[in-house]
Amino acid sequence: MSNFIWAILVVAGAGLGTSVGYFLRKKLAQAQANSIEAKAESLLVEAKTKQQEIILQGKEKATQIVDEAKREEKTVRQDLHNAQERLERREALFDQKLIELEGSKQKLQEKADQIQHIKTEIEQMKEQEVEKLQQIATMKKEEAKEELLKRIEQQSKADLMARVLKLDKESIEVYEEKARELIADAVQRCASSHAAEITSTTVQLTSEDMKGRIIGKEGRNIKTIEKLTGCELIIDDTPDAIVVSGFSPIRRQIAKLALEKLMADGRIQPARIEEFVEKAKQDLAVDIKKAGEEALYKMGITGIDPKLVSIVGRLKYRTSYGQNIILHSMETGYLAGMIASELGLDAAKAKKCGFFHDIGKAVDQETQGSHPEIGHMILKKFNMDEDICQAALTHHQDKPYNIYSSIAKAADAISGARVGARKDSYEQFVARLEELEKTAKSFPGIDKVYAIQAGREVRVFVKPNEVDDYSAFQLAKDISRKIEQELQYPGEIRVTIIRETRVVEYAK
Repeated sequence: MSNFIWAILVVAGAGLGTSVGYFLRKKLAQAQANSIEAKAESLLVEAKTKQQEIILQGKEKATQIVDEAKREEKTVRQDLHNAQERLERREALFDQKLIELEGSKQKLQEKADQIQHIKTEIEQMKEQEVEKLQQIATMKKEEAKEELLKRIEQQSKADLMARVLKLDKESIEVYEEKARELIADAVQRCASSHAAEITSTTVQLTSEDMKGRIIGKEGRNIKTIEKLTGCELIIDDTPDAIVVSGFSPIRRQIAKLALEKLMADGRIQPARIEEFVEKAKQDLAVDIKKAGEEALYKMGITGIDPKLVSIVGRLKYRTSYGQNIILHSMETGYLAGMIASELGLDAAKAKKCGFFHDIGKAVDQETQGSHPEIGHMILKKFNMDEDICQAALTHHQDKPYNIYSSIAKAADAISGARVGARKDSYEQFVARLEELEKTAKSFPGIDKVYAIQAGREVRVFVKPNEVDDYSAFQLAKDISRKIEQELQYPGEIRVTIIRETRVVEYAK
């Protein structure tokens, strides 16, 4: 019985345990489910929050992009507006230039019409004279033709000369004024050195006793120096100085350097003289190359062959009327560059044309030909631009090769004509004035000729009974042309014709 009860209790306990376990599992499962739902809901809320944040960030980013796009659009519009304004200004400027060109064209056409009208009048006069001659003439055809030409010449001479003078004055005044302003501006912006001595160099001695040592026993030292350098040493009463005389500045410089080295060494004898002369030549070669490099550097010219650089450096020891050639070449280059800039041309090319125009003067007399021809040959050898070569060849000719040659010619004349740039000896000055007066006096009808203002002006007094007022104008042009063709001179020469009639009577 007791076992049965225990069995029932066991069964009842087992059932109760099962029920309690089921209930506990159900509660536990429900709790887990609630926990998962809470987590899911929490994740959902978090996801929505992040979604809102992302949406807000996206809106802010979009706003920034839109604002930036608007700013860029505004900048582009402003740039387009500025470009449009520039185009409008340029268009207005082009219209103005076109109007000016049209005006110039109209003036030229009017002048052409005037000339055509004059030609028509002359033709009519000629026909009238022919008709008259045909009516009254008993002369031959050739005689009638000669008479007709004489009458026409006499009747139309005054009118034609007056019209020619008027047209020349009107057409030249504008260009002369523009050229005067341009050249004056270029000259004011450029300044260079004045003329220097041309045939001698002074060497300072360390003591007066050095003169005897330089002369040497029986003059052997001074003879050796003169033989090796090709210069003459002048030893006079000048204290602590001797003069090296010679036409070649390079030879004079070699002699000067050799003497300075000999005095520093103290051993003056033929063997040492020969050694120091060679050293002086080597030092001078280095100095010449350095001078060429410095000149090209100052001019802003690069890419030049080293041999041509040395040739340029030799210009440091060349002079023309006392004007140092390398300084003259640099000045001419500066002036040519400034003139070309004002004209809207290639300033760098014009500067080279001006700088290299006298390169032919760097060569000694062993090379045959004039310095323009030698310069052209040198530049051709080093494959320089054709305009630069032609500028060197034609800078003394009446008709330069092109505009760059004309600019180089003008700059060369300006550099040589400025006050203090060059100097003449007394003999050269007098000879130049006499030649100028002789050239001007070679025309008929001239009474007296005076060259004044250091040869910058020629005043010509004509005989009033042989030269009339209109012939005086033509005579001035003829004299100017002959001076240009036959004489060499820096700058320009003014020709003034003076014609006057003086009547004198005395009341007694």
